This record gives sequence, C-alpha cells and structure tokens, in this order.
Amino acid sequence: MPHNANIYYFEHQGAARKPAVVLIHGAGGTHLHWPASIRRLPDHPVYALDLPGHGKSEGRSQQTIAAYAQCVLEWMDELKLDKVVFVGHSMGGGIAQTLGIQHPERVLGLGLVGTGARLKVAPALLENSARQETFPSVIDTISEWAFGPQADPRLVELAAKRMAEIRPTVLHSDFTACDAFDTRETLGKITVPCLALCGENDQLTPPRYSQYLADHIPNAEVRVIPEAGHMVMLEEPEQVAEALLSFLSTIPYQPGDAKQDSP
Repeated sequence: MPHNANIYYFEHQGAARKPAVVLIHGAGGTHLHWPASIRRLPDHPVYALDLPGHGKSEGRSQQTIAAYAQCVLEWMDELKLDKVVFVGHSMGGGIAQTLGIQHPERVLGLGLVGTGARLKVAPALLENSARQETFPSVIDTISEWAFGPQADPRLVELAAKRMAEIRPTVLHSDFTACDAFDTRETLGKITVPCLALCGENDQLTPPRYSQYLADHIPNAEVRVIPEAGHMVMLEEPEQVAEALLSFLSTIPYQPGDAKQDSP
C-alpha cells in the first residue's frame, strides 16, 4: 500500500454510496491492530493507518494528540478526502475526538473504541518506556493489562511480540501524548454521531470511560462487548465489526461528501 504525508495505509475499496472510514490505532500500534474483518468492512471504503514513526510509516512519532491529528489531516488532504468517519482505539480515540472538536467540517462520525476523555498513563509506565533497559517491563505490563481473561493466549503472545518491536522512543512519545490529553471540557463541541465502544473487562480504559463519553457527547451511544478487554477489536473482531456497521448505517451521508473538489 502507498505512503502519503509520511503515513503508510491499508486501503479497502468500497462503494461510493457509503461513507469512508479511517481507522486510527492506539499507542505503539499499527494498522494490524485492526483485524481483517474491520479493515474490510463490507461496502465501505476503509483506510487503516500507521501513524508517523509506527509500523511501515516514515517520519517521527509525535508528543501531542493534536500533532497526530494534524498529521492525519495532512494525509487526508493528499488523498483529497474531505469528510470521513474516524474510528480510533485508545490513543487513536483521542485523535478522533480532537478531530471532532477542532475540525468538525472533516468528520461525519466518530467510533471511539477503548478510549476516554482523559488517557492518563501510570507514572511507572511513562518513566520505564523512556529507557531501553526497562522497556521490556513495560511490554510485560501492557500485555497483562490489555486483554480480557478469556483472550486466546496465542493472541496475547503475538501482540506482545509486535509491541516489543516498537522503538522505545515511539512508545514513550505516545504515552507522553496520552498523559497530557484531556477533552472533558470540550466534548460538548462534538455534534456528529458517535459510538463509544469498549470491552467489559477493559483495565486500561474501563467501561465508565466510554459511559462518560456517551454522557457528555450530545449524539452518542455506548456499546460494551462482554468479557473482552482493552484490545476488544482483536479479541472480538466480529462483534466489533457488527457494532461498527450498525453505527455506520445511522450516519447521514450523501455520495460525494468524502472527496474534496479538485483545485
């Protein structure tokens, strides 16, 4: 798949009559945090990104959520994507919220997966992610906290292996961005349809985080996936795909909204 604005992306061709969906991964993630059933939502054009410095993307990771949001906007401009539905997990959900608040003209809807209005990071994780010698302890902790008790051990092992391949500077930058993130005073500015979705056993962003989003965003609903943890989309991909498709069907859309007019 191509690169634009230092961003690698997986593209699934969909129908022009359906709104385009942009998938944004969480801290230390890549587009592979979205399983195939979500990257290939039926009929919808879907773009799954590797944020700068992550996965196959070039450039540097950012230290603020707003900076990542700007990177996504620049990528959209290069592709001439005008309005899309953003679906973001954890840190990606923070990026999606920021776009909904600061750039509503580019947003058709928001899918906020395993995220919250604040994304504070445990001080030990923030500190240990900055040093190569303590980085393995961060991987161990995240692997322990990120999945529900029913998760397939092979899935947990694979996720840990992928995270161990991340440069410590990238994960530390992501954690720094998350730790400073706070939209509690501005959530009311989000006016597009919104789905707050999480796993019942999410230890990093518990269901009360999603409920808070649904309570403070005017046009929002909440969906909790039983027995799943923070990596709900990896643990229960079919249920998450079904929830997203149901949500997407409620979004008002006129064909042609997704593409910018050529200059």
